[in-house]
Amino acid sequence: MTVRVTLLSPAMSAALREARFDDGAPLDDAGVRQARAAAGGLPRISAALCAPSPRCRGTATALGLSPASVPELRDLEVGDWRGRGLAELSAAEPEAVAAWLADPGAAPHGGESLLDLVARVGSWLDGRTDDGRLLAVVEPAVVRAAVVHALELPPRLFWRLDVPPLTLTELTGRAGRWNLRCGRPAAPEPAPPVS
Repeated sequence: MTVRVTLLSPAMSAALREARFDDGAPLDDAGVRQARAAAGGLPRISAALCAPSPRCRGTATALGLSPASVPELRDLEVGDWRGRGLAELSAAEPEAVAAWLADPGAAPHGGESLLDLVARVGSWLDGRTDDGRLLAVVEPAVVRAAVVHALELPPRLFWRLDVPPLTLTELTGRAGRWNLRCGRPAAPEPAPPVS
């Protein structure tokens, strides 16, 4: 059986704009408008899921979805760094930030390591037996973790995967055999020009 999972990154938020780790704040008005505008570009789905964060739930709601919340799809837990900016942390804890960015097994912030995140998301992904097409609104770190796991990439490549807001990453296959289609914007196709 082939499983189809489409991961949608949430709309822009104040934390993303300010390069801060998510602090649990909901989408702002601009993010809600962006998500509503993207609703027409969603693929056909049989079920909607989302991470439990306010930003993912808010994006799903603005898209007109009624998703089930999935705890396994929660964002990377950054412990003491929650709500803080990377520039601020780099100045205050340069060795800890450098270790975290270089070593996928490091968790100097008291949260989870990238290896733990990839294992958690990979376990969820490989456990899929759903028939149909799933759409999950998840944080960019979860998209990266799913791609690293699905393609069996070295975890050190995690930070080299860019996941812009409101983009779709499609995984098809099954445990041990995944294919990837990445980077499609969640926006309606423009109408063809009229001659």
